[in-house]
Amino acid sequence: MHPCPLCHAPVYPYAEDKHRRYWQCQCCQLVFADPASHLAAAAEKAVYDLHQNSADDDGYRRFLERLSTPLLARLQPGQRGLDFGCGPGPLLASMLEKAGMQMTTFDPFYAPDPQRLNSCYDFVTCTEVVEHFQQPAQSWQQLADLVRPGGWLGIMTKLVISPARFASWHYKNDPTHVSFYSEATFAWLASRHGFSWQRLDTDVLLLQKR
Repeated sequence: MHPCPLCHAPVYPYAEDKHRRYWQCQCCQLVFADPASHLAAAAEKAVYDLHQNSADDDGYRRFLERLSTPLLARLQPGQRGLDFGCGPGPLLASMLEKAGMQMTTFDPFYAPDPQRLNSCYDFVTCTEVVEHFQQPAQSWQQLADLVRPGGWLGIMTKLVISPARFASWHYKNDPTHVSFYSEATFAWLASRHGFSWQRLDTDVLLLQKR
């Protein structure tokens, strides 16, 4: 049995389907896919290459506005932001840039410039990314270190509700989705990394570094 990849506490079986087994941490409540089922990097990228998130897609733009609108209400023009996990078409960074922000992008597959991770930013956005973290302890520490004190971390990810709902949850069927969070997990993350946090929508969360 694997310890929790986020807080290293003991875990117990949570669910199983025809593809993978899932575990839940007794401490931070993270639900995670068995590490033996993780895709290799090339196979993972092949899945991402199939995504059709076009800058011309009004539905995708409205989806991102559910984070960008409340985030912009908390920012000042000209502040520096990083879109972490921007993908091949960084629409959110473009939207925030047009709203007056100074934007940088990073993605391990599509914009893999590690120098961009050596700065602190006024805000970091991370949309539909944290569920892909195969090593969430390291990845969350990296995210937290990128945000300056008083800065914002904007997250979009769908949250775990219950084992019964999980069994028929389409979100877990993407083989690149390996880490699943609940409100309890975000409370643990906020406490661990020195953030306050609020859930603005079913899958939109804002964290502010103390």
